[in-house]
Amino acid sequence: MVVNVEKDQDRMTDRFTPEKMLGLKISDNLNLIKKIESGLAFGTLIKLGRTSGLSLENLRIAVGIKQRTLTRRKSEKKLTREESDRLVSVSRLLGQTFELFEGNHEAARQWFTSPNRALGGRSPLEVAATETGTREVENLIGRLEHGVFT
Repeated sequence: MVVNVEKDQDRMTDRFTPEKMLGLKISDNLNLIKKIESGLAFGTLIKLGRTSGLSLENLRIAVGIKQRTLTRRKSEKKLTREESDRLVSVSRLLGQTFELFEGNHEAARQWFTSPNRALGGRSPLEVAATETGTREVENLIGRLEHGVFT
């Protein structure tokens, strides 16, 4: 039996796109940008929680939304442009994390929410609350994928 590893990898990667993780029907990045600019629905935050298995509290921290603001966004049923952009970034980062752990959601969630020495003792979730932090976590994931642990 011949197994097409590349095809299997493509299928795994497709499962972790921001569009799928957020429950959006987007044909390309330009359409995603339009959605972000108009503000994503509050439900996309809930959908990412269901897809990733992370609590709303964890996602609130990762996206950088204060508790009172989260309550307000829930009643408004819409996120701001900035919150929407952060949510998409966090969903991409979660997708990369799930890929790193080859689809093992439990191991990926554990890693994403646990203190990490390479991130100064902070969890990837905490560090991801800023764009610069997101890039740092992406760099760490890249190093781990290539076996570079320092």
